[in-house]
Amino acid sequence: MIVRETSIAGCFELIPPAFGDDRGLFVKTFHEGMFREHGLNTDWKEGYYSVSRQGVLRGLHFQLPPHDHEKLVYLSAGSVLDAVLDLRQGSPSYGGHLLLELDAERGNMLYLPRGVAHGFYVTSKSATMMYQVSSVYAPQHDAGILWNSAGIGWGVDDPRLSPRDAQHPPYPDFATPFAYQPERVQ
Repeated sequence: MIVRETSIAGCFELIPPAFGDDRGLFVKTFHEGMFREHGLNTDWKEGYYSVSRQGVLRGLHFQLPPHDHEKLVYLSAGSVLDAVLDLRQGSPSYGGHLLLELDAERGNMLYLPRGVAHGFYVTSKSATMMYQVSSVYAPQHDAGILWNSAGIGWGVDDPRLSPRDAQHPPYPDFATPFAYQPERVQ
């Protein structure tokens, strides 16, 4: 597995082993030893997936402490423009964002540290996003930032949003409870 640093501290693009032939593709998304070797979380508490149509934007989502979590995201079908916004005071990338194309055919994944907001915009006909998280979902700690309030260049003006996502507070109004703590083992 290839582990690439991104512009967001503690956030990594992972390129897993993928084996393809005329039948299709087989991708290994998790190997405990490799994750541990790179200082990445190996203790996932929940896994789930979402299926979204083209033009849907989900996010920007996160959970507040003490239920914040690391997250591993990847696609089993389709492609998306994935976004990460750093909400951790003291982080070298605080307030910065990352846009990265995730694509099921490439098999690339994104590892997100605690204290970042996550969202994505579906660029294919549909997309199935897979999630692994290190804490159990806690509805009372679920939060978000308005998708178009943090300077992220989505390349779209009128995406399909859930009513909840359309009502998130704008980034400038968000008082962050997150503090940067390097999580990766060197």
